[in-house]
Amino acid sequence: MPENEPWEYSLHIPNDLRAVTVSRRTLRLILTMHGLIRLVDVAELLATELVSNAVRHTKGPAALRVRWSPPGTLRIGAWDADPGPPEPPQPFEQAAEQEDGRGLALVRACADVWGWQPLAREGSRGKYVWCELGAA
Repeated sequence: MPENEPWEYSLHIPNDLRAVTVSRRTLRLILTMHGLIRLVDVAELLATELVSNAVRHTKGPAALRVRWSPPGTLRIGAWDADPGPPEPPQPFEQAAEQEDGRGLALVRACADVWGWQPLAREGSRGKYVWCELGAA
């Protein structure tokens, strides 16, 4: 499938730390199959942080969502069932010295843009935390 066509994948995962590895490997396969191998390393890091937060800090199911929008934007997001906002990221220099709490600081440092939004659709609640990478 050419890079100039949009696509989107969703992977629904249980609240299980092993889902982080499954998500990371699935993302690698998706990007490789779409010819976006140059984005794999950073995308895997970002997806690992987002999915890890969704699994570690909530009690319900989660999902990884990956979307390609031509001409060159990759959006990676994690949904979880908790509608509360994520903890704001600390400055990367400060977060790098800690054992925990580096996830969103890494996302902010490595992604072109990131954000989150609460969701309430058909009685389902939760939030979606996302980031974007440019392919250039």
